[in-house]
Amino acid sequence: MHTHHSALGLATAPSDPVTGAEIAKRRPVQPVTLLRPHAARRAARFFVEKFPGRSLYAVKANPSPDLLEILWEAGVSHYDVASIAEVRMVAKTLPQATLCFMHPVKAEEAIAEAYFEHGVRTFSLDTMEELEKIVWATKGATDLNLLVRIRVSSEHAKLSLASKFGAEPGEMRALLIAARQAADALGICFHVGSQAMTPAAYAEALERVRAAIVEAAVTVDIVDVGGGFPSVYPGMEPPPLEAYFDVIHKAYESLPISYSAELWCEPGRALCAEYASVLVRVEKRRGDQLYINDGAYGALFDAAHIGWRFPVKLVREGGSDVRPMPFSFYGPTCDDLDHMAGPFMLPGDVGAGDFIEIGMLGAYGCAMRTGFNGFGSDLRVVVDDEPMETLYAVEQERPAASNVVTL
Repeated sequence: MHTHHSALGLATAPSDPVTGAEIAKRRPVQPVTLLRPHAARRAARFFVEKFPGRSLYAVKANPSPDLLEILWEAGVSHYDVASIAEVRMVAKTLPQATLCFMHPVKAEEAIAEAYFEHGVRTFSLDTMEELEKIVWATKGATDLNLLVRIRVSSEHAKLSLASKFGAEPGEMRALLIAARQAADALGICFHVGSQAMTPAAYAEALERVRAAIVEAAVTVDIVDVGGGFPSVYPGMEPPPLEAYFDVIHKAYESLPISYSAELWCEPGRALCAEYASVLVRVEKRRGDQLYINDGAYGALFDAAHIGWRFPVKLVREGGSDVRPMPFSFYGPTCDDLDHMAGPFMLPGDVGAGDFIEIGMLGAYGCAMRTGFNGFGSDLRVVVDDEPMETLYAVEQERPAASNVVTL
């Protein structure tokens, strides 16, 4: 685990507990990513132990090698990779991991390298052309797991993934029959969209899977329900994950599939959202707008571009007893797009020089960073305190629901 204590002037012994407040006391000039390996480990164990099938980590959500190693040690052995660069990176970091190339549109060269150099045997597709490409690029391999992606509704998700990929139900019969001929194991996969807020999303998608299997009359060996498992954010309080697992298991059990078939899922956000938060400094206040030192081109891409609201806490010497009010954020770049509308609820006396911890940024926050305009920070430190929100801790472990931390 790579910690960067020295850059922050931290003189903690390895056994000392480190918290976000401890880091803020050092008054770092750059944003600091606070990493919580224990939270990622807890989420991984939850999926490994409770999901009624196999959990593949969706690497795009956070491709950090440190995180990959934590998930591997917690029992996640399969990884959903979407590009040849992800294939190479996971193969290098976790040589024994099973890689599944789940992007439905791949370059021939990427398929060939994945198959012949990295041992990838699982590929997804949603057209006849992609099936032919996979067969061609693997030189007619007979040991392929081929998963046909069916288009399903994203209506229950906060972020749609319905328009770009997936064969229409009317195209599935011919595709499944052709893929069955080329596959050692045939699968069907789908994605209900990111941050699915109800288990019904999976029940409805699995009904489409049932109809496709019945119409094609093929033996299906793998059913992959994809990602979409939620985390908890302000204004987004999903049901317990067990409710999703129960609905999926019930629908899966009633499918007309091979007796030895496998059930897969591809959690991304659900495994890594709680892994990281970011400590930022307020550089200026203008009314209800706070100018902070991270933003749309850093860890807050989702807050800017899709209006995601992340939990926030004021971290300040002496705290604050002023009533919370809604703020929006501006990031550090010169770009007007570097704006996070929020609203983010913080004490009304927040101002320049204050520190704010922005939570639940382990998913996509760390992965979407750029160096645009010369801003950016790779300061990272491992902390021992709880994430601001969690779907995994027992009630007495839940962090106190306050948006102020006193130094």
